[in-house]
Amino acid sequence: MKHLLILAIVLMIGGTTMANEWDKTFPKSDKVNVEKVYFKNRYGIKLAGDLYKPKNAKEKLPAIAISGPFGAVKEQASGLYAQTLAERGFITLAFDPSFTGESEGQPRDVASPDINTEDFSAAVDFLSNRDDADAEKIGILGICGFGGMGLNAASMDTRIKATVTSTMYDMSRVNANGYFDATDEKARYELRQTLNKQRTEDFKNGTYAKGTGLPIKLTGDEPLFVKEYWKYYKTPRGFHQRAINSNGNWNMTTPLSFMTMPILSYSSEIQNAVLMIHGEKAHSRYFSEDAFKKLKGNNKELLIIKNANHVDLYDNLDKIPFEKIESFFKEYLK
Repeated sequence: MKHLLILAIVLMIGGTTMANEWDKTFPKSDKVNVEKVYFKNRYGIKLAGDLYKPKNAKEKLPAIAISGPFGAVKEQASGLYAQTLAERGFITLAFDPSFTGESEGQPRDVASPDINTEDFSAAVDFLSNRDDADAEKIGILGICGFGGMGLNAASMDTRIKATVTSTMYDMSRVNANGYFDATDEKARYELRQTLNKQRTEDFKNGTYAKGTGLPIKLTGDEPLFVKEYWKYYKTPRGFHQRAINSNGNWNMTTPLSFMTMPILSYSSEIQNAVLMIHGEKAHSRYFSEDAFKKLKGNNKELLIIKNANHVDLYDNLDKIPFEKIESFFKEYLK
């Protein structure tokens, strides 16, 4: 027992620990090593991540911080992206955002346009101070709702040299305007009334009421995109017990800050290279297309994947354009 305790302490030195037990939704690669790491954002919240590194790597490598989708954990899509890109020569960090997964932060299951943008920069802090990562060659990759956070971080953090978004959601827009911008000002005010009334109840009860999540079972009447989400998060394909979308719900009042704090306000000022990827058949395609229109410079690209829906870009290796992502990062992290 004493020897096991000493081993555990040794493995924790430097904010890292070995990820011995494979708990991901994708097969483990024999081409990379993975270790558990911890780092704090500038609000003092400790974030948990999985660091992937090519085996036998001896030189400093370009590094990529990866997070998303919104309501997912690092053991799902972001880990798959991280492992695959590590196989292709990068050191990669898939991390859980504040308040979710293995990361700290109270209350649980809440999102913030500010803090979750900061989470990407905290990951850059961490990678910039590693001996095996090149601090001048750091990129980020955001999936789904964290594609929007990543793009927001790129407009703030000049250390980021290249940004990729995959199947991006603009969380400010969807919370304020609803899907397909169907929510008008009157309906938005009524939603604010409901959510602020819930704040009063939450304070009185000392708890945080949960919002509506994915159904336990499908009835068949759901919108197609809900069915697509369900088939990922609620089945062995992508289920993970720590993921909000798999096994829980966001706090009901989460939309409030997003409704009045647009995350892409300064995206037109991003100077680093940006690659935005979206599925041709994704219900969310308009988020990437409209966000891309605001970007400036000849180092920006929008790539539409033929016949792909929103969730295909979570884990479908026949649809995720890893060769393009690899070549993009190698071009701009050099």
